[in-house]
Amino acid sequence: MKPTFHLLAVLKTWLAIYPSITLFLFLFGKQLSPLPLYQRTFILSITLVPWLMFVGMPFVNFMMGYFSANKENK
Repeated sequence: MKPTFHLLAVLKTWLAIYPSITLFLFLFGKQLSPLPLYQRTFILSITLVPWLMFVGMPFVNFMMGYFSANKENK
């Protein structure tokens, strides 16, 4: 695989996961704060990995396709 492909995959993953983690911690951070770190990390990962695979990445792919299609039409 080309390095450009890997860089694009990293960028797309970051675009999906960073806002998701931020929103999750904003909404549930106080409720999870009494838990030990390993339990908070488990809850975060068991929630956000499926979110990333089934919602986050498809949304990022759709948006990138939408913007690249608009760029080609201009």
